[in-house]
Amino acid sequence: MNTEKHFIPLTIAILVVSDTRIEADDLSGKTLVERVLDSGHQVIEKKIVPDNIYQIRATLSGWIAAEDINVIISTGGTGVTGRDGTPEAMLPLLDKVLDGFGETFRMLSYQDIKTSTIQSRALAGVANGTYLFCLPGSSSACRTAWDLLIKAQLDHRTRPCNLVQLMPRLMEK
Repeated sequence: MNTEKHFIPLTIAILVVSDTRIEADDLSGKTLVERVLDSGHQVIEKKIVPDNIYQIRATLSGWIAAEDINVIISTGGTGVTGRDGTPEAMLPLLDKVLDGFGETFRMLSYQDIKTSTIQSRALAGVANGTYLFCLPGSSSACRTAWDLLIKAQLDHRTRPCNLVQLMPRLMEK
């Protein structure tokens, strides 16, 4: 990390996908908000929506279209049960998929949850110049993803490269 450069704060929206969580018992969303703020970024919006592909997609689409949101992080709905549909909601909205995110997340998760990591369908990508991250619903998974992957990639001082330095070029044709 190059500490000679000044930190560039980003605006981040947090989407919690759950049929059962409310603000009072939402640990994963709270975990992400705390980490985002502790890192110096701004949480521009946080929302809880049910496990419904169309409601998830509607929220994501609005945020992707918003010019004041740099990053969207969702938590929940990445499992394999019938109601888990966050990856299916997000994937068609992406211009590009960052395959390495899901692969690396599962590799890191293996250290804690062993073979259960195959159930994770975590993914990341870019849409309309906005970075999107789709995380499992556990607060442990959110800590792993933020602390070991996302935080460094959203800091332009991270070397040899990071996602922030690419932001000015995301909309190139």
